[in-house]
Amino acid sequence: MGVQTVTIDQLADAIMDGLEEYKNLAGSQVKSAVRKAANTVRDDIKATAPRRTGRYAESWTTSKTKENSTGLTMTVYSPSRYMLAHLLEFGHALRNGGRARAFPHIAPAEEHGVSVLESAITKALEG
Repeated sequence: MGVQTVTIDQLADAIMDGLEEYKNLAGSQVKSAVRKAANTVRDDIKATAPRRTGRYAESWTTSKTKENSTGLTMTVYSPSRYMLAHLLEFGHALRNGGRARAFPHIAPAEEHGVSVLESAITKALEG
């Protein structure tokens, strides 16, 4: 954005134009950061999920839940093996007594995704 000469009557419009331009630029960069963070979480879950056959780990995907001009919501989920996620993450009771051990793989991926999102948004808005 270059130097612009305006009269006092045009000042409010010039400021609003500049803020609108910044909002559009920041919005697209934030959306890009959200996509990057969602993909990072998905990849982390795939890498750290327990593997017997590998179908559970490979089932994780991302989808755009909601998008408008100011925001984007992404969901990371397992469409075909969703019923295993809670059991593997926290462990569960066994049929003959005792408990199956927990394999925490979703919470660490989420924490890493939050840090990736924060750093990507900070980098995008500062640069």
